[in-house]
Amino acid sequence: MPDTGVNEGVLKRIGEVFSTMPAEIRVHKRLATTLLQRREMLNMRMVSWALAEAFAFGTLLREGVHVRLSGQDVERGTFSHRHHILHDQNGVHAPVSALSDVFPGQAEYVVCNSSLSEYAVLGFEYGYSLENMRSLICWEAQFGDFTNNAQCVLDQYISSGEKKWGLNSRIVLLLPHGNEGMGPEHSSARPERFLQGCLDDEEGCPSVGKLAKPHFPMHQLLDCNWQIVNCSTPANYFHVLHRQVMLPVRKPLIVFTPKSLLRLKEAESPIDDMLPGTQFQRVITDNSVANPAAVKRLLICSGRVYYDLAARRAKQGLQNKIAIIRVEQLSPFPYDLLWMELRKFPNAKIVWTQEEHKNMGPYFYVKPRLCTLLMRMDDPRHWDIGYAGRGAAAACGHNINHKQQLERFLTAYFLPTTVIITFC
Repeated sequence: MPDTGVNEGVLKRIGEVFSTMPAEIRVHKRLATTLLQRREMLNMRMVSWALAEAFAFGTLLREGVHVRLSGQDVERGTFSHRHHILHDQNGVHAPVSALSDVFPGQAEYVVCNSSLSEYAVLGFEYGYSLENMRSLICWEAQFGDFTNNAQCVLDQYISSGEKKWGLNSRIVLLLPHGNEGMGPEHSSARPERFLQGCLDDEEGCPSVGKLAKPHFPMHQLLDCNWQIVNCSTPANYFHVLHRQVMLPVRKPLIVFTPKSLLRLKEAESPIDDMLPGTQFQRVITDNSVANPAAVKRLLICSGRVYYDLAARRAKQGLQNKIAIIRVEQLSPFPYDLLWMELRKFPNAKIVWTQEEHKNMGPYFYVKPRLCTLLMRMDDPRHWDIGYAGRGAAAACGHNINHKQQLERFLTAYFLPTTVIITFC
C-alpha cells in the first residue's frame, strides 16, 4: 500500500495559511478565535479533523491534483469546523478561498455549497469524477442520512457502475455519522446499507498462507466495488484522502465522518502520524496492553464508540484485562490484520461492539467474516463471538434515552463477568 505521509515543512505551510486571517478582509470574531486555535494546535504539533482535511487537500493541490468539494453547507461545514471560504464582515471585498493560493502553481481548488437536492448533485459529481480521473471529487452530505434522497444514484451507478459498464470512479462520499442523542434523524448514515452493497462473500476469507502475503490488501482493492471506512483519528482521515488519489485503481470511497469528535481533545492526532513513512491504518491495534496473553476480553469496534469505551476502561482500571482494537476500513474487510490481532490475544473472549442499534451498523457484516476468519485459523472461538451494544430498533431515541442506553451498555460491559448484555 502507498506511503501517504508528507514532509513536515509542507504540512506546516498548509497549516500556516489555513490558520491566518487574510489581510484584505475582516472575518467574524468567532472565526478569528477558530483561526487562533488552529495556530495554537500547530505550535503544539497536534492536528484536528479540520486541519487534517486541509493537509490532505493542500498536499494534493501541491502535487497538481484538482480537488473539488460540494454539498450543502460545505464551505463552512455543517458543524462550523471547516471554514474554507472566508467572508468579509464589512461586505466590501469578495470572499477568500482559504486553500486556493497555498503553493505557487498549485492545482485548482473548488469548494461550493449546493442546493438541497442530493439526487441531482451526487449524480453530477459522479459524472464529473468519471471525466476527471486524477482529481479528488468529494460530495459531503449535510448529515449522513441525507443519502436517502440519492439512493438510486448509489445503487445504479456508484456501487455497480464498474461491473455494469466498466466505469471507474474515485468519487468520495463524506457522510457525518454517529448516535449522539440528536434524535431519530441526523444520527445514522446507514452503514449497513453500504456494507450490504459490497460484493465480497462472507465465506470468502482466503487461506492463512494468502493472508500473510504483502500484496493481499491491494488484491482486495482490485476486486472490490467500493471502499468503506470509519476513521477514528484525524491522521487516518488525512491518509485515506491522500491514498484515494495515489492508489493505482479507481474505486469509490465511502467515509463515515465524525460529529462530536471534530472537537474532542482525545481525538486529535500528533503531526508525526502524517510524516513520511506513515500510511492509512486499516486496523488500529491496542498498544496500551502490557501482556496480551492476560487479556480476558478483546473488544473490536469501529468509529467514535472507541472513545466511550476507552474512557470507561481507564476509569475502572481495566487496561490489562480488556483490549480494544479499531476496524477503520470495514470493506474490503481487513482479514490479514485481524488475523494478526486475534493471534495476539489467544485467551480473550471476542466481542464486537457498536454505537448503532443491533439491526443497524456493521454488526451483521462483521460477525460472519470474523467467524470465517477464526475457522480458517482453527480457532474454537468462532462459536462464541459476542455482541455488546444496543438492541434492535426502528430509529434512535431522543437524548435522554440515548444517554440511558449508553450508560447501561457501558456499565454492563465493564462488569466483572463474561456475560454480554444487549440493551434496547
